[in-house]
Amino acid sequence: MHKITFLLVLLLTGGILQAQDEINWMSMNEALEAQKEEPRKIFMDAYTTWCGPCKMLDKNTFTDKNVIEYINENYYAVKFNAEGDEKVMYKDKEFKNPDFDPDKKGRNSTHQLAMAMQVTGYPSLVFFDEESNLIAPIAGYRTPSQLEMYLKMFVNDDYKELTSKEAFQEYQESFEGSF
Repeated sequence: MHKITFLLVLLLTGGILQAQDEINWMSMNEALEAQKEEPRKIFMDAYTTWCGPCKMLDKNTFTDKNVIEYINENYYAVKFNAEGDEKVMYKDKEFKNPDFDPDKKGRNSTHQLAMAMQVTGYPSLVFFDEESNLIAPIAGYRTPSQLEMYLKMFVNDDYKELTSKEAFQEYQESFEGSF
């Protein structure tokens, strides 16, 4: 009997640990639906298939256990191909990529949602509040420790107090990370 209980505990614990092995990615449509049930901020990785730094984010940053745990606990995480053909209903408007060419290798046309979010480079890490309002896009690759500041700044609403470049600089210099 004790062996069965031990194995059951081991299996359940393994399943719980396994659940934190990766970020719980979803589509933007899924995240917007989830917000209706349980309001939470959205963290979006706006990437493209040809982007080297996007692949580095996947390999180096989005595999970090601290990043995975923090994002899964505090955000709805969205993986969004900024040159893809996904249709997204956002703020009662349909966003799509009418010039998307499925036969094209490499760069494709930019998705309407990426343009609306002011994505100017890839990767872009885009943050939305609990009511799906755009907070900010952050362009460029980030290491786990660089990303930590943004994740915590937005989840804690610290960004609302940063009304100048100097205030952000001071925040950045005094931020003490734990990742």
